[in-house]
Amino acid sequence: MRITLVRGDITDQEVDAVVNAANSSLLGGGGVDGAIHDRGGPAILAACKALRRTGYVDGLPTGQAVATTGGDLPAKWVIHTVGPVYSPPLDRTDFLRSCYRETLRVAADLGVRTIAFPAVSAGVYGWPVADAARQAVLGIRQAAPSSVEEVRFVLFNEEVFDAFRKALDDGGGVRVSPDA
Repeated sequence: MRITLVRGDITDQEVDAVVNAANSSLLGGGGVDGAIHDRGGPAILAACKALRRTGYVDGLPTGQAVATTGGDLPAKWVIHTVGPVYSPPLDRTDFLRSCYRETLRVAADLGVRTIAFPAVSAGVYGWPVADAARQAVLGIRQAAPSSVEEVRFVLFNEEVFDAFRKALDDGGGVRVSPDA
């Protein structure tokens, strides 16, 4: 599996699946979640509402992942995952790593070959960016082998981009691009 870093907008990515840093309601929100719902159009919200009526009546648990249509996005699929809120007294790192592992499991079930991730939990959920990057890399590396050939981290600013570059300091299989 190749890991690629790009600065850009996740909703512009021409990949098989984009990852939504969702809230547990699956009904949209701010940040990446809001952007994906806005750009993807009503088909994503309709699919999320259907999930809430069936297997996720109480919402999607933290660290889990589920797929819907990509709607009007260039990607065929959106894989929603709920990252943990950062709380220094509690160790929630396994929940954060689980977001990446579970997303790749769902992606493999769908036959996804290329996938774009945001920096899960590094925005409004307050996870320190450098540690969010480390946990993302660990989660990807802990995932079971799958059909996924490229994991693309789509990062919205230079600070986050640099943190992910540092987390991947071994350089093996990583291609860095300044823009998406």
